[in-house]
Amino acid sequence: QVQLVESGGRLVQAGASLRLSCAASGRTFGNVYMAWFRQAPGADYEFVAGITWKGTITYASDSVKGRFTISRDSAKTTLNLQMNNLEPDDTANYYCAAASIVDNPRRKDEYEYWGQGTQVTVSS
Repeated sequence: QVQLVESGGRLVQAGASLRLSCAASGRTFGNVYMAWFRQAPGADYEFVAGITWKGTITYASDSVKGRFTISRDSAKTTLNLQMNNLEPDDTANYYCAAASIVDNPRRKDEYEYWGQGTQVTVSS
């Protein structure tokens, strides 16, 4: 059974940094696409960043790209999201997702596996 388990979310003040992690288990994740999504209260899922097994990265926007860094360890079993200079608008539940094949990484329905989420709250 495939499992994705996120960790690292908590309440922080604006300007702070957080590092989210996603531990993957249950199959070989070396050749899958992995991504971070987030869902703010009352909003739809939003793509944050994704990374191929070769390390090619896609960020949702320039704003995210300048503050967030996605990475995965060499064993390809842990996905990380380093978030710097956090803003109140970054408040959301952050989800790790994985897919065998991705055509458009920004589309939520292309991902087969999801974690349970980790809450990030940024106070002003």
